[in-house]
Amino acid sequence: MARARFVRVSARKARLVLDQIRGKPVAEALATLEYTPRAAARLVEKVLRSAVANAEHNHQVRDLDDLRVVQAFADGGPVLKRVQPRAMGRAFSIKHRTSHLTIGVSDETNGAVMVRPAAAPARPAPTPPPAERPAEAAAPARGRRGAARARRKPAARGTSKSKGKK
Repeated sequence: MARARFVRVSARKARLVLDQIRGKPVAEALATLEYTPRAAARLVEKVLRSAVANAEHNHQVRDLDDLRVVQAFADGGPVLKRVQPRAMGRAFSIKHRTSHLTIGVSDETNGAVMVRPAAAPARPAPTPPPAERPAEAAAPARGRRGAARARRKPAARGTSKSKGKK
């Protein structure tokens, strides 16, 4: 697995490139990245080559033709916030987004799999069945605006002051 952190490309743009290579053999992924006309493709290619070198050096993978891209994702990094002066004393904010690129390669026969630890899924609190709910919770609560709309009479058509005067 290889990771490039604090890369000056937004995670959204990097994900477009990473989606193209996920699940492909390494040779095919490198060929795809070579002809992808995006700036993020050059950065992803460097991370992929680093992941292949890590598999070869750290996990003693000898046959590089068997390597596949098993995981490729981009997490958002810190945002560099800048201010752009504008006319009449205004200021617009500019956000330079960064990302953390992670690519994992695997050799199925050798078992050199670099896997990100899975986070435990968050479980929501169980809701009681509809029969056990109190009666006031079953009826939809109306806010101030909902009650006012229910009392209001529909407006008569054609009584606008701007229409009809000449």
